Amino acid sequence: MTEPRAQTTVHERTPAQHELATRAALAPLAVSAAGEHLGPRQFATLDVTVIVPVTSPLAEVVDVVAGLSRELTRDGRSFEFILVFDGVRGKAYTDAQALAEKRGEQVRLITFESPFGESVCLSAGFEISKGRVIVTSPQYVQIDPLELPVMLAALDAGADFVTPWRRPRVDPLLNRVQSACFNWVIRQIIRMEFHDLNCYFRAIRREVLSEVAIYGDMYRFLPVIAHRQGFRVLEVPVRHLKEWGHSGFFGLGVYVRRFLDVLGVMFLTKFTLKPLRFFGSVGALCSFLGAAMLAVVIYQKLTQEDAGLYGRPVFLIAIMLLVLGVQIIGFGLVGEIIIYSQARHLREYRVERVYE
Repeated sequence: MTEPRAQTTVHERTPAQHELATRAALAPLAVSAAGEHLGPRQFATLDVTVIVPVTSPLAEVVDVVAGLSRELTRDGRSFEFILVFDGVRGKAYTDAQALAEKRGEQVRLITFESPFGESVCLSAGFEISKGRVIVTSPQYVQIDPLELPVMLAALDAGADFVTPWRRPRVDPLLNRVQSACFNWVIRQIIRMEFHDLNCYFRAIRREVLSEVAIYGDMYRFLPVIAHRQGFRVLEVPVRHLKEWGHSGFFGLGVYVRRFLDVLGVMFLTKFTLKPLRFFGSVGALCSFLGAAMLAVVIYQKLTQEDAGLYGRPVFLIAIMLLVLGVQIIGFGLVGEIIIYSQARHLREYRVERVYE
């Protein structure tokens, strides 16, 4: 197996710089005493649960646990780590077992026989978590652990979800360009200023994960989905230490999957409860094109003696577009019927507090 590629920076942040970063992170939030959060907390007995999906036998679980636990202890918070092994073993698994024996209940392990992806890892870890705040961390020290108290302070100030923005980036230029393009497309779709959806070092209130469905590759778009559900999502600049993974252009399949992910996010953020608007627009466009092409063919048939309909590809394409348009509109109508029948169980809004 190829060893992951890592790059690091060498400068350190002084205490004064760290205080300035904390103030900058909290500046966008102006929360009054009325900004308390609702949600089930009966299972939360700790301050923080750190969930780490492990997808490589070379994962640096010892460094992750040591760095984050040091900052959590310094910040005076109770915590636990849940290491979810996504169908991998090797050195990382051996190190995790040693950590669990040494730290006791502070480190727990979940193992899968086969890989299921990061969304399933997060869901499995959340099911057994005890923290009021869920922190998701990569399997290596990607972000300076000093940034964790800043993110937790933002939650204390009123945010529901804190997502990072790696500044400056230390990975190769081509990777940065591709990431910037991806995030720019997402911003145009959702009309929110997220700059780094590819970074998974996040701090999330327990209530968010209780109400947001996580499946497939939606782990990447959790900030977008949480914002759509009405939660306060704050982006905080963080110090990027190193980056694992592929450098350069990815395979065609990766770009196709990313394109489909973008379409999925667009549908989830705009048309989940209004499917007829999406399918109706697409269906109407197909029907309009088919009708226009059919009108031209019929006009030629009526005005030109040698213009027939039989054997003309344009005529067949026009008929197919008309039929396809009607079918797509039908999909939207079926979706509307389903949503109408389930309307009493659906809620597109989130109540923060009721004043009586």
